[in-house]
Amino acid sequence: MTTENITNYHAKYFAYELTRQRRGGDVDRLATSLFDASVDLNPHQIDAALFALQNPLSKGVLLADEVGLGKTIEAALVICQYWAERRRRLIVIAPAALRKQWANELSEKFHLPTQVLDARTYKQQRDQGIYDPLDQDVISVMSYHFAAKMEPQLRTIPWDLVVIDEAHKLRNAHRESHRTGQAIKRTFAGCRKLLLTATPLQNSLIELYGLSTVIDEQLFGDAISFRRQFMRNGNDIEGLRRRLDEFAKRTLRRQVLEYVQYTHRKALTIPFTPSPDEQRLYHLVSGYLAREDSYGVPSRQRHLVSLVIRKLLASSTTAIIQTLETLKERLESLHNQHQVEQDWLATLLADESLDEELLESADTDEVGEVNAQYLIEQEINPTRLQGEIAEIEQYLSLAKGIHEDAKSHALVTALETGFARMDEMGAPRKAVIFTESRRTLEYLSRFLERHGFADQVVTFSGTNNSPGITGIYQRWLTEHSGSDHITGSPAIDRRSAIIDHFRDSAQILVATEAAAEGVNLQFCNLVVNYDLPWNPQRVEQRIGRCHRYGQQFDVVVVNFLNQRNEADKRVLELLSEKFQLFDGLFGASDDILGRLESGVDIEKRIAEIYATCRTPDAIEAAFVALREKLEADIDVRMRETESKLLEHFDEQIHDLLRIQRDKAKAQLDRTGKLFWKLTRHSLANQAVFSDCHLTFQLKESPLSSVPTGEYWLIRKEKGIKPPEHAHIYRLTHPLGEHVLDHGRRQETPTVTLRFQLADHPLRISVLEQLPTQSGWLELNLLELDSFQHEEHLVFTGLADDGTRLDQEACERLFNISALVEKQAPEPPADLAPLAKRQLDATLSRVLEENHGYFQRERDKLEAWAEDQVASSEAQLEDTRAKIKDAKRRSRIAESLEEQKAAQEVLKSFERQQRRDRQLIFDVQDEIEEKRDALIDALERQMHRKSQTHRLFRVRWELA
Repeated sequence: MTTENITNYHAKYFAYELTRQRRGGDVDRLATSLFDASVDLNPHQIDAALFALQNPLSKGVLLADEVGLGKTIEAALVICQYWAERRRRLIVIAPAALRKQWANELSEKFHLPTQVLDARTYKQQRDQGIYDPLDQDVISVMSYHFAAKMEPQLRTIPWDLVVIDEAHKLRNAHRESHRTGQAIKRTFAGCRKLLLTATPLQNSLIELYGLSTVIDEQLFGDAISFRRQFMRNGNDIEGLRRRLDEFAKRTLRRQVLEYVQYTHRKALTIPFTPSPDEQRLYHLVSGYLAREDSYGVPSRQRHLVSLVIRKLLASSTTAIIQTLETLKERLESLHNQHQVEQDWLATLLADESLDEELLESADTDEVGEVNAQYLIEQEINPTRLQGEIAEIEQYLSLAKGIHEDAKSHALVTALETGFARMDEMGAPRKAVIFTESRRTLEYLSRFLERHGFADQVVTFSGTNNSPGITGIYQRWLTEHSGSDHITGSPAIDRRSAIIDHFRDSAQILVATEAAAEGVNLQFCNLVVNYDLPWNPQRVEQRIGRCHRYGQQFDVVVVNFLNQRNEADKRVLELLSEKFQLFDGLFGASDDILGRLESGVDIEKRIAEIYATCRTPDAIEAAFVALREKLEADIDVRMRETESKLLEHFDEQIHDLLRIQRDKAKAQLDRTGKLFWKLTRHSLANQAVFSDCHLTFQLKESPLSSVPTGEYWLIRKEKGIKPPEHAHIYRLTHPLGEHVLDHGRRQETPTVTLRFQLADHPLRISVLEQLPTQSGWLELNLLELDSFQHEEHLVFTGLADDGTRLDQEACERLFNISALVEKQAPEPPADLAPLAKRQLDATLSRVLEENHGYFQRERDKLEAWAEDQVASSEAQLEDTRAKIKDAKRRSRIAESLEEQKAAQEVLKSFERQQRRDRQLIFDVQDEIEEKRDALIDALERQMHRKSQTHRLFRVRWELA
C-alpha cells in the first residue's frame, strides 16, 4: 500500500466513509463484516447475506442453502454487520447440540462477544448481580427449549435480529398444538428474523406456510386461503414462487463448486469380537434392564436410564463399572433408608457426555428429582432388594475382572491402518477418537499410552481440568502471554490450549461430544467413532469437525463392528447406507438427515429395538421397519415441488456470483486502503509503521484498555500468519474504533489543499483532463431517517472556470496526498446553491428507492388482504355446496319425517349462508381497514426526518 501522507481532511472523509450507515442490497453495505471476518468468504455467502439485508421493511428471510454451503457464515455476516451498525440486541436460537458451535464461530471468525445461555448459566449471572443477562452488549445463543421457557423475559427485549438455525423444526409453528413454535412466534413477533434450514419442505406445502408465519403473519393469509390457492384448484406453483422470491433464497452445491472445493470421506470398518467375559456382562446387564420390576431403575425414568446404560455398556467396561456402582449405591440407600439422594439421576448422568438434546427431550422434572410417589406406592420387599444388590455386585465383580476390552485392541489396529493411509496421502498423522463417555475417554488415554502412543495422546472433555491438561494450559498461557490468543475465559483458553497442543505436538485427541461442538479440526483427517451415537445428526457433527471447508485431504472415518451383536451391525448399516454418513463428497443426505425433526427420535426407536428384540430375526425385522418409516418420511413428489419453488436454474448464475466476488474483492481492497491510511495518520506520533507488511509497533497507547506491541492488519491472503505475540488489527478492534472516532472528530477549517497529482504513482485521467486546475469543493453528510437510518456522503466540486466535478472525480481527488497551504479566500456565490441542489437530488433518489421498498410492501399487504377475503369466500362456497346437497336429500326423501328433517338441515345451512355473506363484508371491511392503516404507517415512516452536516469546505489546487 502507498506511504503517501494524508491531511485531516482526508482522515475525516475516510473515517466517515468507513463508518457511515449504508442501505442494504449492495456489497458496500457489508464492508465492515467482510473486512473483519477471519474466514475466506465465498460469493454465494455474500449474496445470501445481502439478500437478508436488502429490504428494510422485511420482517425477515429464509436462507435454505443445501447442506455444506455455510449458512452459519451467511448469518454471521449479517450479525456482524448489525453489530458494526451498533444494533446489538442479537440472539441465536439453535438446537442444543449446536449452541457452542455458534458461539465459537461468531467469536473466532468474526471476533464478536457471545454467551451461551441455559438455565444454569442464566442463574449464575443473576447470582453474580447481573439483573438481566439477556440485556447486554453480547450475542446470546440458546436452545429452542430454553427460548420457549424464557418467553416472558425474552419479550421484554427489543431484539434487532433473531437468527433461528435448523428452522425446519418450526415448519408446523402455525398449529396451536406446536407449543415451541407458538412460543417463539409470540416472543419475536415484531422482530426481524433470519431463518436457516437446508430442508424447508418435507411432506406438504403447508409447511412453507408454517415457516412464513414465523417470519411475518402477513406474508400469506390464513392456512385455509393458502391451501385453497396453492394446494388445490390447479396448484398455483408459479404464483407461490413469486411470493417466495421476496423472502426465501436457496443455493445448490452444484452451482458453487467453482468456489467451494470439498474432499471426500472414506469409510473404514474394523471388526472385533468381545471376550467371553465381555459378552456375558453384556447379556447380564441387558437382561437386568429388560426387567420391569427392578428397584435400581425407577419406572418413570426407565426409558432414559436404560438408554444411557446401554450406550455405556457398548462404550467400555470402565464406563459401565461406574454406572453399576451408582446403581448399587441407590439400592443400598433404599435398603438402609427407604429413600435415595435427591440428585440420584443427575449423579448417574454427570460423568458422561450425553446428547443434551436427549436430556432436554426427557421430562424436565426427571433429572435431579426424587420420585417420592414411586417410593411411597411401591412396597419394598427387603429380601428381593437384597438379592438385587447381590446381583449388581456380581456384575461389578465380573466387570472389574475385565482389564482391557477387545475393542480397545482393535482401536490400535485401526490407528495403525489409518495412519498408513495418512502416509500414503501425505497427510499428517492426526486422529480424533470420539466417545460418549468420559470414563471411556480416561481409559483409552491410559490404554493408548501403554500400547505404542506414549506422550502422543491428549484428551478433550466437558471439564478439561485434569493435571495433564492444566499443565498444557499453563504452558500455553506462558507461550501466548500478552497476545490476543488469551481471551481471559479459562474454559475457552483451555480448549484452545488443547487444540493447539494436538495440532503441534500430539498425534491423538481422545474426545467426548464436547469436541463435536464448534471445534475446528480441519488439520486432522482421521475420525474414529469408538462408540457410535445412535443419533445420525451427532455422527455428522463429529465428522464435520474434520470434513469441512478448508480440509486438504480425504477424511477417513473409522467405525467398529461387534461381530457378536446383531443390533450393533444393523445400526452401522442404517447409518452407512440410509444416512450416507461415511462415504462421498458431502456426507449425510439432505433428503433424510436434514428432514429429521430430531435425531433423538431415531435414538429412542433404536433403544426400543435393543430393549425388546432378542433374536436376530426380530432385530432384523425391527430395523427393516425403521428403514421403511424413514423412506416414508421422504415424499418424492414434495422434493420435485421444492425444486420448482426454490431452486433457480439461471444459466447466468455463475456470472452473477463471479461479479459478486469481484465487487467484494474491490470493496475489501478499498476498505483496507482507507483504514490503513487513516490509521497511519491518526497514530503517526504513537506508532512505527511498516507499509510493506501492513504492521505497526504501537509505542504509546491512546487507550488504557489497548496494550502496546505489534499489530497486524487483518488479511485474507493464504499463507500469511502473524507471529504469536501480535495483535490482529481490524475495524471493530478497540484501537480501530478509536482511530475511526478520532478521524471523524478532526478539525477541518476552510483552507487551500494542494493535491500532489504529479507525484501520484498512477495516472488519474479524469483530473488531468480538467481545463482548470483549481477550484472549490465541499463534503456534506446527508442523514435520512426513513425505513432505516442511513447516511450518504455528497461531494460538491466546482472548478474556477465553472466546470462541475462529479462524485467520482471528487473521490479520486482524495486518493492523492495533499499539502495544507493557507487559509482560503471566500468561496464563489454559486457553490452553496450547487451543493444544495446535489443534496436535494441525492435525497430525491434515495426516497425514490425507498418508494420501491414501499411499493413491494404495499403489494404484499394487498395480497395478504386478498388472501384473507378469499378465505371467507371459501367458507361461503363450502356452505353453498352443503345447501345443494341438502336440497338433493330433501327431494329424494321417502317419508314426511325424512323430508322434514332434511328441510330443517336446509334451513340451518341457509341461515349459515346469510351469516357467511355478512362475514365476507365484515372481513373485507376489517381487512381493508387494517391494510390501509399499515400502508398509512409505512407512508409516514418513509420520510420521517432528514438533515445535512457540512464536514468541510476547501479550495483545491492540482500540482
